[in-house]
Amino acid sequence: MFYGWWVALTAALGLLLNTATIIVFSFGFFARAIGHEFHVGRAKISLAFTIHNLTSALCIPLAGRLVDRYGPRRVLLPSTALLGLILICSRFLSEAIWQLYVFYFALGVVSGGAGAMPYTDVVSHWFDRHRGLAISVMMLGMGLGAIAIPSVAQRLVATLGWRMAYAVFGLLIVLIPLPVVTAFLKERPEDVGLLPDGAGEAHVSTPVAANDVGLTVHEAVHTSEFWTMVCILFLVTASVHACFIHLPAILTDRGSSAQLAAFASSLFGVGLFMGRIGCGYLLDQFFAPRVAALLFAAVAIGIAFLGLGHAFWSACIAAVLVGFGIGAEVDIIAYLTSRYFGLRSYGAIFGWIWAVFGVSGGLGAYLMGLGFDKTGSYAVPLIGFFWAAVLATLLTLRLGPYRYRVGLT
Repeated sequence: MFYGWWVALTAALGLLLNTATIIVFSFGFFARAIGHEFHVGRAKISLAFTIHNLTSALCIPLAGRLVDRYGPRRVLLPSTALLGLILICSRFLSEAIWQLYVFYFALGVVSGGAGAMPYTDVVSHWFDRHRGLAISVMMLGMGLGAIAIPSVAQRLVATLGWRMAYAVFGLLIVLIPLPVVTAFLKERPEDVGLLPDGAGEAHVSTPVAANDVGLTVHEAVHTSEFWTMVCILFLVTASVHACFIHLPAILTDRGSSAQLAAFASSLFGVGLFMGRIGCGYLLDQFFAPRVAALLFAAVAIGIAFLGLGHAFWSACIAAVLVGFGIGAEVDIIAYLTSRYFGLRSYGAIFGWIWAVFGVSGGLGAYLMGLGFDKTGSYAVPLIGFFWAAVLATLLTLRLGPYRYRVGLT
């Protein structure tokens, strides 16, 4: 088997236990426990998540530049080690809320270097014709984590408390993904005498190395595609983060048990997993913006189910449909970045686009909590996020032809 697929699977393991699965997808369960201990409103607890996302947004562009200059491994490995150690240190936090904010700030600092960005950089260099599928294989790790980690987090929080639950996850990061990624993640196929997709010399269509093809950051930010992608990611990310962060609170407010809320939250992972499986294949076969529009439309429908239906089954359907968007956003943005801007400055460009992910995700969660605190209901913010998802769907259809087609990167 082409070694690039082992690289993709190694990246999948790295994303199984990561900031997205531990901090983002499980925040709803940690937030309830933290809120009960600190005796503050949901907006103040959501502010911790917002601090994490905003800090991550500020640090991801820098991490992207470091990846382009020094290589993904020199950024990824130290960041992953620090992520595990910071989580382990959570057991030393006191009941002062400013320490909680500092804790989430520190997690935000390392999340860019330990997250999806350096992994997508590696996988994009290993694949060209099958890049969409390879990115999806990589992101299956996050999908499996989104299914399993929320339920595990709920049990750990219930039995050990939220501090020790974070510490357990930190120890797992240090013991499992960190050594495996160190051993098996190779940055470029050329480093081991191979070519992208496992092609032979006769199949190479250009003498220019893949990492020399593409736009600089300065050139990319002057294109309409860059800002269209920024707007799309902002709208979709705010919508999906608002829903899955607050779903446990929405369901418990409607009378569901913590176990049922955990089950419904795990269905986000089911949707994410399904989105990962189908999205990668479709990206390689069809025009990516049309695939994205289909998945983002599913997000809008899911938000409508969550807002209009009060039965538990409607929340489950909403979780799966919104999960499609969570499953597609990373894959699609990573794929579109490589096709519209090339691989020359992939890390930096992806970092700037992905910074929007941090800002909008944190803002979406905060606005959802603020809307509840002001109105006593989630109805008003859900209406706003529904129309945000609809607008993102329409903007996706405005993206033009690829600048770097298959065989050019």
